[in-house]
Amino acid sequence: MNSSPVIQSTSPRNLLIRESYYTALHYYQSKPWFARISWVSWIVTIATVATWCFTAWQVALAAGAQGTRAIIASVLANAENSDVLIAYGAKDNELILRGQYWRFITPIFLHANLLHIGLNMLNFLILGIIIERIFGHLRFLFIYLVTGIISVIASFYFEPQEIAVGASGAIFGIVGIYSAFVLMHRRALRANGIPALLWLVLVIGVNLGIDFVIPNVDNYAHISGLLSGCLLGWIFTPYYVPASGKESAHLQWLDTHRLARRWPLAVATIVVTLLLAIMALRFAGG
Repeated sequence: MNSSPVIQSTSPRNLLIRESYYTALHYYQSKPWFARISWVSWIVTIATVATWCFTAWQVALAAGAQGTRAIIASVLANAENSDVLIAYGAKDNELILRGQYWRFITPIFLHANLLHIGLNMLNFLILGIIIERIFGHLRFLFIYLVTGIISVIASFYFEPQEIAVGASGAIFGIVGIYSAFVLMHRRALRANGIPALLWLVLVIGVNLGIDFVIPNVDNYAHISGLLSGCLLGWIFTPYYVPASGKESAHLQWLDTHRLARRWPLAVATIVVTLLLAIMALRFAGG
């Protein structure tokens, strides 16, 4: 995912962007060993897989499977059961309208079958481990959850009849924040970041294109996750400047976009997300 930085201009602005890019990519290396691990990515993955194992077991039992072999066969056959998913937190508009608002969050951690969770968690780990190192644990978790919730809200409003589960909206959100990071630091990349941006456009285009071909895919969740990720990425993307206001390799570099400095925007993000949920609830009935 990293592109080789080649600075074609030595202007102060480009030098500052280059240093911000390098610092963001390698900042985690200055941390103690335990802080270098992408804890959020691993914990979210383990929790999501554990949740799926439990629901897959329940699906197998609901289908009448008896014994370990029958349960494994059910899992390998990608068996799914919407009643089981609903029972454990899937997005169901009728239940949300009855006051089960926690269903705006729980679908992020549920998956329909083995193929669904396998593809999602593979993509999540590939992206998450790297991007968490760039953004830091708390900021990464914050954006992952917010984009995931926004994707469920979009699904609630635009796909009222569908039972929805999956982390793909939040994963598209991760793609969005990385896109914002690349765009903001494009002058530090080869050819002003055009190849990297074209690669991202291709990846996004292919994935969204697949969504429109495969049935029962929640396109609104994916698109809303991507767009909210781009927006939040633009607000919270790590951007380093010299702490003293002067450029020097010996100076400390300060991330001006970290959550501690941009906490009013983080609070505003939470408020806007709540307002989106309220508006979706208000107008869900058309």
